[in-house]
Amino acid sequence: MASVLLVIDIQRDYFPGGAHPLVDPDAAAANVARLLAAFRQRSEPIIHMQHVWDAEDAPFMRPGTDGVKFHPLAEPLPGELVLQKSEANSFLGTGLEQELLRLKPEHVVVAGMMSSMCVDATVRAAADRGFDLIVAHDACAAPDLTFAGRSLPGQDVHAAFMAALGDGYAELRATAELERWLVSEAA
Repeated sequence: MASVLLVIDIQRDYFPGGAHPLVDPDAAAANVARLLAAFRQRSEPIIHMQHVWDAEDAPFMRPGTDGVKFHPLAEPLPGELVLQKSEANSFLGTGLEQELLRLKPEHVVVAGMMSSMCVDATVRAAADRGFDLIVAHDACAAPDLTFAGRSLPGQDVHAAFMAALGDGYAELRATAELERWLVSEAA
């Protein structure tokens, strides 16, 4: 099997009007939609991760809320695997590792939210498990953060985490490049 697309937490709470909006989530989701179309056209496996934060004081991704639902641009289709998780690392408490071992992909292409949390934790855990990873860097988004009294814009947070992942954990590619690569791989 050539590739699997792992889509992490493209959920409504991360968009304007949601409980925890990120910076430029719409652009990232549009690129996720392009990747979904490319993988679907090739009939390559797609795994959707859905974060469900089942705690009384959860600030977002609460069960039964509109925010926990998938964004319309990244809605799973019938037959596509959806795994729910409650941790940043998509491998913890889910069947993700078993699914990837069953599928035996040559590459795992990762896209999703948040660059600085669930994408980062999942990519590092996947690399530790020996999977070959490609992160669609423009199909991910991050929040504004603060550290030591400094405000860090979401674009900078995203860039820092992508740079760190690209430095030994994963290959970084833009969506357009991945679309061309998928076409050439099919030929």
